[in-house]
Amino acid sequence: MNSNYYCVIMAGGIGSRFWPMSRTNYPKQFLDILGTGESLLQQTFKRLSNVCPEENILIVTNEQYKDLVQEQLPAINESQVLCEPARRNTAPCIAYAAYKVKALNPNAVMLVAPSDHLITDEKGFVETAKEALENASMQNILVTLGIEPSRPDTGYGYIQYLSDTLGSSKLHKVKTFTEKPNLELANQFLDSGDFLWNSGIFIWSVESIMKAMEELMPETQANFEELSAFINTDQEQEQLNRIYPTCKNISIDYGIMEKAENVYVIPSSFGWSDLGTWGSLYEHKDHDEQGNALQGKNVLVYNSSGNIVNASSDKLVVLQGIEDCIVVEKDNVILICKKEQEQEIKQIVNNVKIEKGNGYV
Repeated sequence: MNSNYYCVIMAGGIGSRFWPMSRTNYPKQFLDILGTGESLLQQTFKRLSNVCPEENILIVTNEQYKDLVQEQLPAINESQVLCEPARRNTAPCIAYAAYKVKALNPNAVMLVAPSDHLITDEKGFVETAKEALENASMQNILVTLGIEPSRPDTGYGYIQYLSDTLGSSKLHKVKTFTEKPNLELANQFLDSGDFLWNSGIFIWSVESIMKAMEELMPETQANFEELSAFINTDQEQEQLNRIYPTCKNISIDYGIMEKAENVYVIPSSFGWSDLGTWGSLYEHKDHDEQGNALQGKNVLVYNSSGNIVNASSDKLVVLQGIEDCIVVEKDNVILICKKEQEQEIKQIVNNVKIEKGNGYV
């Protein structure tokens, strides 16, 4: 396995759209949401161990989740867990990881992936990832993996690409990025045939991403240049804690990918879902004859269809005449929400925090 290949897992999110299963003190990446016996983080780590050596996998997480990461991934070294002192979106997270990787190996090529995505064709993913890493190791390019869309989904961002490829590779030049479109626009994207879902998986050499940051995010780059003198010393965390909160809160998409001229995409189909919502989880669960996806040993349904139910085994949950709803019971919270309104859950969590306190979120 190529020792210049590194993988970075972003595992610091709260996962509020999966509330109330996902809580601030135990967010969704640490949960066995799919009922496989492994958390999403554990599945991601295992998948990426087929892309690069295990010791080259870094996990960036919020400092409050450090113990959870080490508990779920006991084989990793403590130095592989990078602790963010504040939440500043993906650009500072990736910048920190890039500088950390550069200190370990200046010739490194890195793949960055979220911790909470589902990929069913792992062999196909590994092949695609290695092709991207190989190309990124030879050229000053920023690569993303785009997913061939199967439906006009309004919950994903889209990437438009040009037909010509980069040499003999599968890489296509990116033309535009579009944030979550309305249904009419999403249908137009599918009809055009040159749009992909944005997976949020990125590949580049540390040299290429640092060049891009120097040009497009100079303030963030300057922060981490200052930090670089302390990386892998006893002062690293202390200096990071000082610098990190001053970084601009911005995603790598807005900060780099939508502005850079050297962005390429590989059209991919390896059974990907970002598992961002209860509705997306519903699509991947087994259904009963009425189309209900039920998790919990004591769930009874009568004249009910199209629901997703998640309840603890010691609670009896009975549905009568309920259609197309999300029903979740966890500890001190019961959520009942129409699936078509699930995008409001994130705002509901904010309201609950303000009106009822942190004990429910």
